[in-house]
Amino acid sequence: MASHKPRRRRKEDTPDTLNRGIVRSNPGKSNTSPQYPLESFLWPAKKSVSQWVTLPLILMVVGLFRWATGFWGYSGFNVPPMHGDFEAQRHWMEITTHLPISQWYFYDLPYWGLDYPPLTAYHSWLLGRIGSIIDPRWFALETSRGYEDQLLKVYMRATVLVSEYLVYIPAAIILNRKLGRMRSVSTWESLVALVAILMQPATILIDHAHFQYNTVMLGFNLASISSMLAGRALWGCVFFVAALCYKQMALYYAPAMFAYLIGICIVPKPNVGRFLGIAFVTVLSFAICFAPLLLAAMYDRYRNTPIPAPEEAPFPTLIASLPFTFNEKAWYFPPLLQLAQSSHRVFPFARGLFEDKVANMWCAIHTFHKLHNYPLGQMQRISTVITLLSIWPSTMIISLFPYRELLPWAMASTAWGFFLCSFQVHEKSALLPLLPMTILLGSERGLGTEMRAWIGWANMLGVWTLFPLLKRDELRMPYGVLTLLWAYLLGLPPTSLSLYFGRQLRNGELKVLTKMLHLAFYAAMIAWHVGEAFVPPPEDKPDLWVVLNVLIGFAGFGVCFLWCSWQLILRSGLMEDYFGVRMRIEAANRKKKQ
Repeated sequence: MASHKPRRRRKEDTPDTLNRGIVRSNPGKSNTSPQYPLESFLWPAKKSVSQWVTLPLILMVVGLFRWATGFWGYSGFNVPPMHGDFEAQRHWMEITTHLPISQWYFYDLPYWGLDYPPLTAYHSWLLGRIGSIIDPRWFALETSRGYEDQLLKVYMRATVLVSEYLVYIPAAIILNRKLGRMRSVSTWESLVALVAILMQPATILIDHAHFQYNTVMLGFNLASISSMLAGRALWGCVFFVAALCYKQMALYYAPAMFAYLIGICIVPKPNVGRFLGIAFVTVLSFAICFAPLLLAAMYDRYRNTPIPAPEEAPFPTLIASLPFTFNEKAWYFPPLLQLAQSSHRVFPFARGLFEDKVANMWCAIHTFHKLHNYPLGQMQRISTVITLLSIWPSTMIISLFPYRELLPWAMASTAWGFFLCSFQVHEKSALLPLLPMTILLGSERGLGTEMRAWIGWANMLGVWTLFPLLKRDELRMPYGVLTLLWAYLLGLPPTSLSLYFGRQLRNGELKVLTKMLHLAFYAAMIAWHVGEAFVPPPEDKPDLWVVLNVLIGFAGFGVCFLWCSWQLILRSGLMEDYFGVRMRIEAANRKKKQ
C-alpha cells in the first residue's frame, strides 16, 4: 500500500505572532482580529485557502493596478521637440533595430543618445524587433521621432508590464519567501508582506505612469539578494552584474555587495577558492554582457567600416584626456573606443552636480549657497569623498560581520548614502534605497509596529518627493490614489493614526520620539500639499514649493539613512559588549542603592 504523507498543518497564532503586531488579540475572547486593512482583505486566506490560490489572485490584482495606472499620461506627452522618457525609450528601440551595434553609442547623441549600459540596449533591441513586426512605423529610423500613436502607447505600456512580470515579480516573490523561511514567518504573513511590497506606490508611478523600466534592474537586484541569502554567491554575482549592466544606478548597492562578498571570503577564515570563483564569475559576466559591442567593433574593423568622425561623435573624455595617443589603425582601437564611449555615456560627469531639484544634500545646500560657482572637477572630488565617508561604516560592518540577513540593511544604508551625497542624482533614484527597506516587510517582525511605521513612513516620504516630477506629467490623480491606497492598506497616516495612537501591543509600541518625528513629517507633507495647491508662489520665487519639498525630503531621507545604519549596527552584534557592560553597571548601581 502506498505511503501517505499528511499535509503540514498551518501555523496558528502564537504569542510571538501577536507580539509582532501581525494580529490583535481580543480581551476575554479566544479569537484574534486583523490590525490594519491589508490584513482584513487577506484574512479569509489565513487558514482555509491555499497559497497557490491566493498568489495568482494577488498577482492579478497588482497587475490590474499597474495597467490602470498606464491609462494616464507619461513623461513628455505632447511636449515637443524632445518629449520625455517615453520618447527616449522608444528612440532607443528605433536606433538599436536599425543601426549596427557598433553605432549605438555614437548615433545622434544630442537627441536622446543611448546613455544606459548594454543590457538596456539589448532589451530595447528585442522590444523594437517585436514592435516592428506589429507596425514598422513605430520605430522607423528618423521619421518616427515624437510618434504618439495610441496603439504604440498600448504596446509600450505592455512591454513595461511584461518585463516586470518576467523579472521583478518572480524575484520579489522568491526573496520574500526566503526572508520568511529564514525566521519561520508564516505563509500568510509572507503573503501580506508581498502585497505591501508589490503595491509600493513609488515604483508603480515611476515605471507605469511616468514610464521607465526600473523594475528590470530592481528585479535583478532582488534576485541577487535572494541568491546570497540562499548561499549561492556565484549566482548572486551573475544577477548583480546583470543589474549593473542594465542600469548604472545599481552602483548604489555595489559597495555593500562588494563588502559582503569580501567578508564571506575572509570570515571566519580566508577562503581563496571562493574569492577566485567570485572574481572569475564576475569578470565573465561583464565580458559576456559587453562582448556583442566589442566583437561588433572588431568586425567593423575587419570590414574596414570607418569609425564615427570626431565632429559627429567626439572621442570619449577617457581617451581624449590621456597624455598619450592610440594608433587608430591598430586592431585593439575599435573595441577600446567602444568600451570608452559606452562608459562615457553611462557616467555623464559633464552634466553637473545635479540636473533637477532632488531631495539630496547638494540641492539642499544649493538653495542657500550656489554651488555652480565652484569648478565642476572640484565638486566631483568633494562629492566622491563625502559619499565614500557616508557609506564607509556600513561597508565595514557588513564585511566584518557578513551575516546574510544583514545584506538588505547594508544595501539600504549605502543606497541612502549614495542618494544623499553622490554626483548626478535623479528624483527617481529614491527607488533604490526604498527597495531593500520595503522588502524587509517580509522578514521577522517586518509587519510589526516599529518596522511597519518606519518603512511605511520612508515610502510615503519617498513618493511625496516625487510629486513635482509627477505633476509635470499630469499624474496627480494616480499619485493620490496609489499613495493613499497604500497608506490605507498598511494603516498609515494620513488615512489612519492607529499605528501611533491606537491600542499598541506592549512589545511593539513606538517610542515617543519616533511618534513625534514621524507625525511632524506627515503634518509637513500634508501642509505642503495644501499650500502648493492653493497658495501661488511669489513671482521672484517661482520654485518655492519645489524647494521646500527638497528641504523637507532631504531632512527625512537623512533620518532614514541614520535609522538603517543604526539598525545594521544593532543587528550585527557590534554593540553587544557595550550594552552588556551598561547593564552590569546599572545592576551594580541598583544593588548599591538597595
